[in-house]
Amino acid sequence: MSKNGNGEKAKVPFAIHLIAGGTAGMAEALCCQPLDTIKVRMQLSRSGRMPGTKPRGFIATGMQIVRRETPLALYKGLGAVLSGIIPKMAIRFTSFEAYKGFLTDKQTGKASTGMVFIAGLGAGVTEAVAVVTPMEVVKIRLQAQQHSLADPLEVPRYRNAAHAAYTIVREEGFSTLYRGVSLTALRQATNQGANFTAYQELKKAAHKWQPDLVDLPSWQHMLIGLISGAMGPFSNAPIDTIKTRLQKAPAEPGQTALARITAIGADMWKQEGVRSFYKGITPRVLRVAPGQAIVFAVYERVRKVYSIIIETFLKRGYTLRFVSHTLSYQNMFTENEKNRLEPTRKTANAG
Repeated sequence: MSKNGNGEKAKVPFAIHLIAGGTAGMAEALCCQPLDTIKVRMQLSRSGRMPGTKPRGFIATGMQIVRRETPLALYKGLGAVLSGIIPKMAIRFTSFEAYKGFLTDKQTGKASTGMVFIAGLGAGVTEAVAVVTPMEVVKIRLQAQQHSLADPLEVPRYRNAAHAAYTIVREEGFSTLYRGVSLTALRQATNQGANFTAYQELKKAAHKWQPDLVDLPSWQHMLIGLISGAMGPFSNAPIDTIKTRLQKAPAEPGQTALARITAIGADMWKQEGVRSFYKGITPRVLRVAPGQAIVFAVYERVRKVYSIIIETFLKRGYTLRFVSHTLSYQNMFTENEKNRLEPTRKTANAG
């Protein structure tokens, strides 16, 4: 991230969070959705309950889906993911920066590692309540449908994300979209707390190791994002598995959310053993870790692209004040970058 002349981190405009997060989120979803579908099927699977049977692995689960339902079935629920990924990523980054700014030491202008972790927790809870919970309820219902997309006579209960959301609200009530919100918030909070903290600490270490580099190369951002992204799934796999089963099944009349969570957890422990809480961990890590690598690499690259856009404006004769006002130029770039761009503006105006 760039710094201003006082050595403080520059503020990134909301539009940049939106563009970077949305683009990265779409790339992540398109690349990693099959792994998420396999993860959900593994978490919902009852294989391994009967004596002498073994849980089906993620490769076997994926092959079974392709064989029975065609390869397109691996992308079930993609519509729900894409419709929520842009606001999810925008909320994640903007809320994290807002919380971190609030927790930053006013004298030093820096946030401690503990404060970064708390900001990550807050960002995770915010995105869970605002976007992730209803999106995942719809996504899981779509992914749980085991029908062949090649058979036009086999009509699924939910045709697409919009139809699934409408059907759920009509038949089960609007509150159903927020079933499992406490578990989702807990999962997202631990995810983003670990994710942002690990990412920023690893990034600091990389800069110390390479003091001559102003900006880390993209492959290093991807590697750091890959490592930090893998930490969340390992820390909260049981929460994610219980949440998935909770959101898939209809509610029992008169049963509280806490009672359902307890009943699901107890049944898993009794019927399937401790390993059931970690069902789907392999495809989840394979999805989340590369996804975070994509997200952070794209996010970091957007600032550089933004710099090129500014330079293009200046070469075409726009004034520095106009660019500053319309694209938040003063908040985005370092003094060195602005000094480098100033001659470009003067040359363009002189011409």
